[in-house]
Amino acid sequence: MGIRLIAGLALLAGMPVSAQGAMPDCGTGPAAAAAANAAGFDTLEWAPFRRPERGWAVYANKIAAEIATRCTIDTPGFAAALARWQVAHGLPATGVVDAPGFAVMNAGWTAARPRLPVASDGSCTPAPPGVLALASASESYGNKVIMLRRDALAAYRQLRAAAARELPPVDADWFRIFSGFRAPEADAQRCLVEGNCDGIVRAVCSVHRTGLAIDLHVGHAPGFGPDSSDDGNRRAMVRTLAYRWLVTNAARFGFANYVFEPWHWEFVPPSRSMASTRPPAPGKTK
Repeated sequence: MGIRLIAGLALLAGMPVSAQGAMPDCGTGPAAAAAANAAGFDTLEWAPFRRPERGWAVYANKIAAEIATRCTIDTPGFAAALARWQVAHGLPATGVVDAPGFAVMNAGWTAARPRLPVASDGSCTPAPPGVLALASASESYGNKVIMLRRDALAAYRQLRAAAARELPPVDADWFRIFSGFRAPEADAQRCLVEGNCDGIVRAVCSVHRTGLAIDLHVGHAPGFGPDSSDDGNRRAMVRTLAYRWLVTNAARFGFANYVFEPWHWEFVPPSRSMASTRPPAPGKTK
């Protein structure tokens, strides 16, 4: 899929799908920066999550929402909006998507998520999951038994109902949950056995242990599952209406995203009682 089509899908990141309104003037702004963004969209060599990646298509919707633009990524208007954001955050106003600017964005996105308390020795000390509730069969993906904290499940149900109202008819599996609460002991054993809790694809101290994290089906590429972190699969996910709707609407219901994984969303209790007093380590905290 070409740059213009993928980028055009990012237009929905600026506001809810149900309230698009008139398009902004996207022809005014730095043309050279627009050209650089178009070139880097598929070619930027970087490692925003400590894993080499090529291009920033996976993050285009989140970036567009962050800089509050509905202009496509290859336009001067997008570059101008990014430049304004850069100035507001004390960065050079290049108007070009780059690793330093993305790191600032991601720090903000990470701070908005709940985190497990960490013991003084650095070990995981999961907070009690609280009262758990069972998701219904129609809410789970693949007939899995899904448990969530009651407040997280209630917020999820409000989110899903809103998506049904605000989106055209979509795939019946979209927004279904394929992972929720994970028992701390079992999750720790899985980390030990599989040896893949590297802070990128899986976390050592996972918010899933609290019942606040949900993995939602937002689509997938042919041949992949809804939780594959393959770059091609993630690119396919961020093109779906389900993911693009979540980018701009999930916060209305208290959910924040681990942006590396389009499917992973975390409920932030109003009290933020789960927040750690220690700064998050680089990489994944999900």
